[in-house]
Amino acid sequence: MAATAREAFREAREIPGSSRARALLRLNFSRDPASGNTVLADSFQEAPLKVVRAFTLEEGTALAHLHNVSGGLLGGDRLAMRVNLARGAKVQLTTTGATRIYRSREGFSTTTQSSEVSVGEGALLEYLPDATIPFAGARYTQQTSIELAADAGLFWWEIVAPGRQARGELFDYEEFSMRTHVSALGRRIAAENLCLRPKRGKVSSLARLGPYHYAATFYICRVGLEVSTWRDAEDQIRELTTGMTRRGEILWGVSSLVAHGLVVRCLARNGPEVLPGLQAIWRNAKRRLYDREAIPPRKMN
Repeated sequence: MAATAREAFREAREIPGSSRARALLRLNFSRDPASGNTVLADSFQEAPLKVVRAFTLEEGTALAHLHNVSGGLLGGDRLAMRVNLARGAKVQLTTTGATRIYRSREGFSTTTQSSEVSVGEGALLEYLPDATIPFAGARYTQQTSIELAADAGLFWWEIVAPGRQARGELFDYEEFSMRTHVSALGRRIAAENLCLRPKRGKVSSLARLGPYHYAATFYICRVGLEVSTWRDAEDQIRELTTGMTRRGEILWGVSSLVAHGLVVRCLARNGPEVLPGLQAIWRNAKRRLYDREAIPPRKMN
C-alpha cells in the first residue's frame, strides 16, 4: 500500500492537469504494556502530510498534531489518512490551525481527502481539529469512515466555516461535500452527507443552513453502554446546549444515535462561540462517560 501511494504521488507531480499531490498519512497507535502509555508504534508519511511526534499526556494518552506543510489543501490534491488504535490505546488528534482549502485552478480536479479510522477494543480517540475554511473558488470532497470495536470510545468534531469571513468571502466556494460514516461492532450507527454548492442553490435556504454561516457536528460514542446511560447523557447535554442557544445567532441540538452514542449539531452566524461550546459539551460528556476531565490539546506550530 505504501509503495503504491509513493508511485501515485510521483505520477501526479509529472502529469499536467492531474492531481497536484497524492499523499498518504498512516498512523498506528498501541498501548505499551510496561508503562501503560500510548505510543505511535508505526507511521508512514508523504508530503504534504506530516506528524512530528506523539506527546505523552496525563493517564498515558498520546497527543499528535496533524500538519499540512503546504499550508492548506491545494486545488486537485488527493490526500488520505489511515488511523488505527490498538486495544486500550488512548489518542488525541488535533490540527495545528484551521484547514484552508484553496481555489481550484482551471484544469485541476476536485480536492479530496479521505480518512479511515479504526478504534480497537477499549481504546479512545478524541479528534479535535480547528475549523475547515473553503476559500473562494474551492471544490472539496471529504469522506470519513470510522469503525468502533467493543468498549471503544469516540469524541469527533468538525467545524465548517463559510469562507474567509473577514474578507467578505461568504459562500464563494464552488462545492463543499462531507460524508461521514460511523460503525460499531460492524453495524452502522451514523451516516452524514453534507453537500453545499452555493452557486447552484442558496445556502440560506431553510433546507440548508438558513440564516447561519458556520456548521459543526460532534459525535460522542462509547460502545456497549446501557440505553439508560445515553438517555441521561442526552438530557444533560440538551440542558447545557439550551443555555448556549440564541435563535438567529447560534443554534444547538442533540440526538441519540441508533446505538452507542449521541450526535450534537451546531449552526452559528459567527464562529467564535462554536469551539468553546464544543469544548463545554466535550467536558460534560467525558466526565459522564469516563469520569475524567477533558483537557484541550496544546497547539504547536
